Amino acid sequence: MNRNGIALSLALGLIAFGADRLHKYVQIHVLGVTEGAFSPVLPFLDYGFVFNRGVSFGLLGHLPAWVVGAVVAIALVALLFWWARSPSRLIRSGLALCIGGALSNALDRLLYSGGVADFFWLHWQNLSFFVFNIADAAITAGVCLLLLDIIGIGRRRTNAV
Repeated sequence: MNRNGIALSLALGLIAFGADRLHKYVQIHVLGVTEGAFSPVLPFLDYGFVFNRGVSFGLLGHLPAWVVGAVVAIALVALLFWWARSPSRLIRSGLALCIGGALSNALDRLLYSGGVADFFWLHWQNLSFFVFNIADAAITAGVCLLLLDIIGIGRRRTNAV
């Protein structure tokens, strides 16, 4: 296994996982936020609490919880293999953020009968985009790092002759 970026990526994955777990614990178990109640924070962002029974953007929400769990487990295993084989710090860091966020959301599914606790509602006027949590934000940041790698940022440049 290539050791390039292991410590950094592990730290990022743990931070993503830990920040999401702490936020959910405080909101649900300490403050007792009521599901379904949202309050405006910005013209395009409300804060509240709802359980998402699907995957990203509520996809697959109509399927039994065990099917959604199987899809999540397969995706996590694939990401872990990719992380372990990657030679790039940027890719490892992006994957670690995705894995940390996905693990936290997977733990939600075990703790909350197949649902994931979401808190931030992004919308514009009458258009509702999605409700997300810190784990989802970490996954999005991880995907952005992977996209940076695809366009060549973070790679050594070769001199073209």
